[in-house]
Amino acid sequence: MNIVTRFAPSPTGRLHVGNIRTALHNWLWAQKMGGRFLLRLDDTDLERSTAAFADAIHADLAWLGLAPDLWVRQSDRFALYEARFAELQAAGHVYPCYESAEELDLKRKILAGRGLPPIYDRAALKLTDAERAAQPVAPHWRFKLDHDQPITWTDLVRGDQHLDPKLLSDPVIRRADGSWLYMLPSVIDDIDMAVTHVVRGEDHVTNTGLQLQMFEALGAKPPSFAHAALLTGSEGKLSKRLGSLGCDEFREEGIEPLAILALLARIGTSDPVEAVADAAPLIAGFDFARFGRAPARFDLDELKTLNSRILHHLTFETVADRLPAGMDAAAWEAIRPNIERIAEAADWWAVVEGPVESVADDLDYLAEAAAIAADLDWSADPWHHLTTALKEKTGRKGKPLFLPLRQALTGRDHGPDMAALLPLIGKERALQRLRSGH
Repeated sequence: MNIVTRFAPSPTGRLHVGNIRTALHNWLWAQKMGGRFLLRLDDTDLERSTAAFADAIHADLAWLGLAPDLWVRQSDRFALYEARFAELQAAGHVYPCYESAEELDLKRKILAGRGLPPIYDRAALKLTDAERAAQPVAPHWRFKLDHDQPITWTDLVRGDQHLDPKLLSDPVIRRADGSWLYMLPSVIDDIDMAVTHVVRGEDHVTNTGLQLQMFEALGAKPPSFAHAALLTGSEGKLSKRLGSLGCDEFREEGIEPLAILALLARIGTSDPVEAVADAAPLIAGFDFARFGRAPARFDLDELKTLNSRILHHLTFETVADRLPAGMDAAAWEAIRPNIERIAEAADWWAVVEGPVESVADDLDYLAEAAAIAADLDWSADPWHHLTTALKEKTGRKGKPLFLPLRQALTGRDHGPDMAALLPLIGKERALQRLRSGH
């Protein structure tokens, strides 16, 4: 089977962390199975959909490394929807309704007050042709569910699923102004684009049940479905702030795309979240059977910690274009264990190049260090030669031996391994810093 997945956001806003997770799951499955990952912009809501949001979705997916193999817009496919809708209409699978929103709301309240499921009563099906013709408003259209056909499927995450169509309202698929709602165009597109796997959140489980009957009505074999548990925050539900987190916020926080992928690929599964050097292990380990039914906990602090761990594995070649001018592979190797964001590399490169303001006050000791440093062979591990000689001459060890040197050479109490940093600072700058108090 040629595996085809699709990510189908509406360009009515920016991608948030939940959308990103859905896109990633679809991309990972397609990558693992040697299939295709499609982007479909569900822009049937022409009033709210904008080119700016569509462009932002493309840009965010590109930044994350989730490039689609093909992308389409539903707004280019209205003729197809019209043709398939006409087929359903001719076969009696859809019917016109004339109730106003207020009338429908009143019906639901009455049913709820009686302790009954607030589902549509199919009153429109009882209208005669003459009564329909006499209606003063244009109809909206519903898909007629088959109440005699139980809805069942085996979900790749949730297992065997069962829905009773008698307990579901016939879904509205088209508004009175002729515009489309989500349900039917999505099914038509999945058929036309040969989608084999629909991978989305568990909030779509009921939609899946309704859409399965639409697939059948259109004479098509439905795809496989996988509904992952929704994200929650550290306090048990995904807060509005976390739920609106998107790529802009991640970029501002200095979060690497790979860290986002590594976290979102594993939370909600039985696999540990790990720092990875690329997406290959995420692809190889992706398996719907490893997803649990419990909500997936998203923690921004965990993401930041993971980001730091991943940075410490990134090679110079993967980050070179984001490092300050003049910073080479040796400098990156020295500095990366001490940064949490790429932007911090510039701070440490400024320490290397100077000038720095010394915070050391042990001037006689530093003068002794400068005298020794002036005679060292700087091509062979000058830091250890310097500290060994100072230890022998002064009897110092531990913090009193090392800290004044670090303070004088970097202007800081903590930082990268001085054995790696000192050769970058170089002899002339080091001597100047050690002698700066005299």
